[in-house]
Amino acid sequence: MFPEWLGFIELIMLLITSFLGSLITASMGLGGGVLLLAVLTQFIPAVAVIPVHGVVQLGSNIGRAGLMRHFIDIRICLYFLVGSVIGAIAGGQIAFTLEPDYLRLLIALFIFWSIWRPNIVIGYSSKLVIFLGGFVSTVLTMFVGATGPFVATLLRTQKYGREQQVATMAACMVLQHLLKVMVFVTLGFVLTDYIGLITVMVATGFVGTLIGKRLLLKANERQFNIILNVMLVLLAGRLLWISTLNLFG
Repeated sequence: MFPEWLGFIELIMLLITSFLGSLITASMGLGGGVLLLAVLTQFIPAVAVIPVHGVVQLGSNIGRAGLMRHFIDIRICLYFLVGSVIGAIAGGQIAFTLEPDYLRLLIALFIFWSIWRPNIVIGYSSKLVIFLGGFVSTVLTMFVGATGPFVATLLRTQKYGREQQVATMAACMVLQHLLKVMVFVTLGFVLTDYIGLITVMVATGFVGTLIGKRLLLKANERQFNIILNVMLVLLAGRLLWISTLNLFG
């Protein structure tokens, strides 16, 4: 059911992370996908990180979008989808052939960027911007997996309320992760090797979504973000050390 090389302690840590990641995203709007990505890179082969992360996030976002479906902006999702289809085709082949240590390095750098990114303001909120954002973020997700911070910045141009922001983002991420998984499977990734792990992670992630939805309007973002960022810095630092040592050591 689970990969032979995955120990019990590692499995429990991945399940806890899936739960916490979904809880964080449901209550804060973003951050959980990056946390899950950072932990996955510690325990599973680099070539499997992005597709496995994509399937788990797909399940998590389906649950979140379903629970908050009344707040989804369907029109924006459609423009995002068109851009994402083109981005998935453009980025898939390159990402699948990338050396594992280069992939680890890209993921580490992306995690650091997601923590300390500048407060980017996209002043032009037309549908063209959403289309281009779907294209760019889907190309990026083929390499770094968790593009939640980028998509969240994109959707903030629509001046949504908190619930509509979280719900519309979940729907957009469902589309993006679904396309990503389809591309990786088409290119030869054997998803069935990880089906047991993925199933239990999606289940624990849904529990996290249920609890996170209740916390959506009650969360103390500042304190929570400090704790989350410290965890991400430690995990990304380890990943950066391993990849640079293998590539340049």
